[in-house]
Amino acid sequence: LWRKDDFQGVSPRFFTSSSPIVVDGLCIAELGGPGNGAIVAYDLATGNEKWKWTGDSPAYGSPVLMTVSGTKVIISPTDKNMVAVAVADGKLLWQTNYTQGRYNAATPIVDEQTLVYAGPGRGMTAVKIEKSGDGLAATELWSNPEKSVIFNSPVLKNGLVYGLTQANELFCVNVRNGQTGWAVPVGQAAGEAQPGGGGRGGRGMGSSAGYGSIVDAGTVLLALTPASELIVFQPNEKTYTEVARIKVATTPTYAYPVVASNRVFIKDQDSVTLWTIE
Repeated sequence: LWRKDDFQGVSPRFFTSSSPIVVDGLCIAELGGPGNGAIVAYDLATGNEKWKWTGDSPAYGSPVLMTVSGTKVIISPTDKNMVAVAVADGKLLWQTNYTQGRYNAATPIVDEQTLVYAGPGRGMTAVKIEKSGDGLAATELWSNPEKSVIFNSPVLKNGLVYGLTQANELFCVNVRNGQTGWAVPVGQAAGEAQPGGGGRGGRGMGSSAGYGSIVDAGTVLLALTPASELIVFQPNEKTYTEVARIKVATTPTYAYPVVASNRVFIKDQDSVTLWTIE
C-alpha cells in the first residue's frame, strides 16, 4: 500500500527494535538515530505524514497509548527521556529525563492514568499523569529500586506487574503500591520464591543477564528465559506457582514467543519451532 524511507540508513546504536502503534487512523512510530530522532504519525491509508515531533535519538522500547482527561496521548521512551505527545497533532505535552548513560529498552506500562517504567540499574517507577494547563504533569506514586529490567518489557495483569530483572529474577510487583509480592531466580525450583523479593540477588548468567520475555497467555503467563527455557506459571501476587518448564532450544532465544491458543512458536538462533501446551 505504501512505504516510507524518510530515515533510510539511520538507526539507533543497536538498530531498531520498537514497534509502531495504530491509533485513530494513524500509524505512529519512533524513527531516526543519534541526533536525528522523531516520533512521526502517518495516515494509515495513504502513508502521508500528518505530524512529526523531533527530539533525541529513539530508544528500543515502543510507544504506548494513554488517555488523560479525554485527550489521547502517545507516551514513548527516547534515548534520554520519557515523552508524551498528543495523538491529534504531535504537540509535546510532557517529558522527563530518564537515563543514567544507558539505554531505554523496556516499553512503559499504562494502567489508566498510571505510567510505570523501568530500566537498567534504575529500578521501577510509577507516576500519575494529569492535565496541567496546556500540557501534562506527573506525580510520583512509588519507586521500587530493586526491580530493574534491561532487555525486556514487564507486563501488567490484574493490577500486578510481572517481569524479569537484569539479575535474571522473575518477579511480581503490585502496580498500586510498588510492593514486591515475590521474586524467584531463573532456574530455581518451583516453590522456592522469596516473599517480598530477593533484591538484586538473582543468579547471573554472564552476557545473557537480563534477556528473556514475559507474555500474557490468558489464564497463565509465559516466561522465555536467558537459558532458553519456557516457563509456564500462574498469575498470583502472593506465591510463585510454576506449572511447567520446557527446554525449547540449545541456542539463544532473544525473540518473544508467539502464542496462538495452546500453541507456542519459538524462534532461536537457527530455527522456528512449534510447541503445544496441554
